[in-house]
Amino acid sequence: MVNVTRRLFGAGILTAGLAARIRPTSAQGEPRRGGTLVATWGGGEPQACYVPSGGGLSPTFSSSKLFERLVNRTMAGEFSGELAESWKPADDFKSYAIKLRQSVTFHDGKPMTAEDVVFSIDEIWKKHAAAPAMTDYAGIEASDAGTVVMKFATPIPEFFFASLLSGTVNYIVPKHIYSATDPITNPANDAPIATGPWKFKEWVRGSHFEYVRNEDYWRKGFPYLDRLIIRYIRDPAGRAAAIESGEVQIGVFNPVAPPDIKRLTGTGKFVATPRGYEETVWSTSLECNMRNPLFAKREVRQAMFHAVDRSLIAKTVYYGYARPGTGPIFSPNKAFFTPDTYKTGFDPKKAASLLDAAGYPKKGNTPRFRVNLVAGGWFAENGKVGAIVKQGLEDIGIAVNLTVPDRSTSIKRIYTDYDFDLAISNQANPSEPVPSTTHYYTTEGIKKGVPFRNASGYSKPEMDALVEKIKVETDPAKRKTLVIEFQQMATLEAPNLPLVELEPITVASTRVQNHSNDPNYLGATWHDIWLSA
Repeated sequence: MVNVTRRLFGAGILTAGLAARIRPTSAQGEPRRGGTLVATWGGGEPQACYVPSGGGLSPTFSSSKLFERLVNRTMAGEFSGELAESWKPADDFKSYAIKLRQSVTFHDGKPMTAEDVVFSIDEIWKKHAAAPAMTDYAGIEASDAGTVVMKFATPIPEFFFASLLSGTVNYIVPKHIYSATDPITNPANDAPIATGPWKFKEWVRGSHFEYVRNEDYWRKGFPYLDRLIIRYIRDPAGRAAAIESGEVQIGVFNPVAPPDIKRLTGTGKFVATPRGYEETVWSTSLECNMRNPLFAKREVRQAMFHAVDRSLIAKTVYYGYARPGTGPIFSPNKAFFTPDTYKTGFDPKKAASLLDAAGYPKKGNTPRFRVNLVAGGWFAENGKVGAIVKQGLEDIGIAVNLTVPDRSTSIKRIYTDYDFDLAISNQANPSEPVPSTTHYYTTEGIKKGVPFRNASGYSKPEMDALVEKIKVETDPAKRKTLVIEFQQMATLEAPNLPLVELEPITVASTRVQNHSNDPNYLGATWHDIWLSA
């Protein structure tokens, strides 16, 4: 789960007015060279331009224009080489040979070599950026100047491996800059040197980053623009004003409030699209704390979800830019999603009967039992969702104490102190379910003090064994069957399920061409974006 501190609303279901105004985002005509693009996003300024451990969406936005990955995923769902030309598994799938792209240089003119890749994976990925996904990693070596071999203790599925190489912050960094340093505190994080299409020029704190074209970029002819500026504007109203005035040409990840989307697109000068977030689908989730004996019974956990009107949440809290959640794998996930799961839809009568059967009948005005509901205070919407959850539970005879602490207190109560009975939190999951999705349901995922892991404390040997099978199954069809079984078990057990799925929105001037063409567009390099005259 990526840790962010911004206001979030989803875009899973577009209103008729907005849907009618969505324009094609692909380039029209011959790309125009030159010019300056000013971009913003629906959040704040990062703690550093690059954070080796990820650090949230803000440093991902700023660093991804400078750094590159070995592999990217396309809008068609395929994996495409970036700094890697190809990758091939051994017969036993316990190692992969990666052929590296040649003639790539860092921004300081030094060539990217196999040693940079070995260092990045050993020292940055394994220790920081991708540690949860590399539990079976057994080392890496450069077999020749243009090839590295990654080794694992167990068989590694190809989809998992390609997803690892294309991980959001799994960048290749310059060894000569980061070796013999603490990468977390390296001063280069504030003025990075990398291989990407943009070179760092300056950071005016409290205002913006300025990047300039990398004239020696390995993709010949790119980027099209001369400069890229990332501006930080504190509030949605300010961002809407800057976009409307032309000071900012594109805003990603919900830069403006929902009513402003309709107003801006209604002028014909702007477009809005949910494209570009297929690999970062967000949800608002409800978690049951298994440490409370109440939730030891599965029927009680199931009742919590049947009592909540998810369609009402999508319509009123997220202005229709969301859809009811169905399970741990989100519906846009074409590789693994199945609708064939235990149905936890809104059904108050079923919720009441489940509680009756579990031994918690309603007796007059006396509540069945009382629960403390904590809504994570990092998004304003979470408190509103909490109010609807509270009402739904009270309607079936459960007394609810709702609190919405500030961000730091919320994280401490939910993920360190486990001081809740029910918690409203958020998840952002890519297509590969291990570990970003599965660690919410495994014993291994219970990490006291680590945000956005298994806070419910759910632990079941059958679930752990199933996830272990998913990790090592190399036959794609068999692996998908196992992931479907995981979804069925997770929804039936119901320790933690999404209430609604959210998809962010990008708002851009009609002058901006060839945008939203990557399934993780906030984290893309933007090498091919351009401005019409």
